Amino acid sequence: MYYLIKESLTPCTMRELQSGEAQYAAVLTAAEWQQQRDQFDMLIDMEMGAPQETKAVVNLDSLTGTLSVPDRANISGPRRRLSFALDEKGIVLVDDTGYAEEMLRTICATKKWRYPGLERFLYDLLEMTISQDLTLLEGTEQRLNRIEEAILRGEIESYPAEMNDIRGDLLDLRVHYEQLIDLGQELEENENGFFKDENLRYFHMFTERVIRLQELVTGQREYVMQLRDLMQSQLDVRQNRIMTVLTVITSIFLPLTLIAGWYGMNFRYMPELNWRYSYPAVIVASVVIVVVCLIWFRRKKWM
Repeated sequence: MYYLIKESLTPCTMRELQSGEAQYAAVLTAAEWQQQRDQFDMLIDMEMGAPQETKAVVNLDSLTGTLSVPDRANISGPRRRLSFALDEKGIVLVDDTGYAEEMLRTICATKKWRYPGLERFLYDLLEMTISQDLTLLEGTEQRLNRIEEAILRGEIESYPAEMNDIRGDLLDLRVHYEQLIDLGQELEENENGFFKDENLRYFHMFTERVIRLQELVTGQREYVMQLRDLMQSQLDVRQNRIMTVLTVITSIFLPLTLIAGWYGMNFRYMPELNWRYSYPAVIVASVVIVVVCLIWFRRKKWM
């Protein structure tokens, strides 16, 4: 598919694209690019296959790069990937998945420009890759708040796995934002002079927006670490309570164990062995010891 960058993104033919009437945007498959590359006067090889990162590379007469965009519905899953090459005349997007065509159709249907140009088109294209991120991060913030409330209620067991998933997604987003920042700065540098100086502000705006998103992600990753510490402290409190109960029980039964051991010796001249009330007396003594211990522990706030 071929488009001219006019007041809106306008579908055109290859002949119209080559006329030089306006800057262009083209979407090709890898096979189409190999067949038509000479018609675009870009004497370069783009990275084909599945790009692993987002980057831009400055060449003598063109600028090439790749986009590797996480699927916001499954950040740690398969990515949406495409390659691109551009010069002062326009940009070629090479994509076998339909992702680039989907974005251009959306731009064609929703965007109209007062001052059309390749820079503004690139801004809108890149902005579409992060357009849902603020809402996504707000949802993540709400999930973390919900987890914090649950931890404070003592509901600990079901959340470590969810926290690890969130932490992994935030790590993937942070790396992605770092690459987008590098891409935006490379475009803003305008080493080959493909872009108008007055339009470089679009790349600056995009870079600043990605930086703000990266700061949000960094803050949320720190929040996750704080929740992990909070969870550990709750586990420690729970363990301390268990140890306190065990210590109290042990302390209560120590004197009872002493009595049992003492009278379990069965020496011949132990007077209590022949006393009629020995058995109930030992029971009463044991109950008194337990009650006294419980009262003492309560006063000391050990229970």
